[in-house]
Amino acid sequence: MKLSIGSLDNMRKADFYQVHSKENGEGWCNCVAWWLPTWDGWDQRSAEDNREFRNSLFEQSEFDGYLLYLDEKPIGWCQCGRRDRFSKLVTQSKLDPSPETWAITCLVIIPAYRKKGFAHIFLKDILTDLENKGIKHVQGFPKCGQTLSDGEAWTGPESLFVKAGFVVERAHPLWPIYGKRLGPLM
Repeated sequence: MKLSIGSLDNMRKADFYQVHSKENGEGWCNCVAWWLPTWDGWDQRSAEDNREFRNSLFEQSEFDGYLLYLDEKPIGWCQCGRRDRFSKLVTQSKLDPSPETWAITCLVIIPAYRKKGFAHIFLKDILTDLENKGIKHVQGFPKCGQTLSDGEAWTGPESLFVKAGFVVERAHPLWPIYGKRLGPLM
């Protein structure tokens, strides 16, 4: 078995939709939640609305993350990009602008491949790629709670960030902000 990651681009759109499919339980959101200006009406949106919005992002060359592959089969997705591009996230979290900070806002492994440690490898490889690109600061936004279901952990589980060396930058019982500095310490 060979795990690898690839940045989302024009050539990987079909792989994105393979992960974000009804068969994988991921066919509704299409990872557009943070791109919308507010949560108003979110629960009334259809899968088609979200897929149409995702297609409009692709048409604008907004490629916002990484895919995880197992033997060339896409099995995971991580939305990752400059944090300030996700204005709803910045507003909701009351964050000051930080153009150099990147955010991991969604991380999913399709159900058949969960609980095998793949998410940890995926995040480690993403962080390595970001560091190689000169990114110095990354934040994660896990939803926390004692009894989160898989569907509620769409931002990545808290334990994933802790194990990867992220530290709490802002405590909150439900939506803490975790951060990690990349590269050599100054």
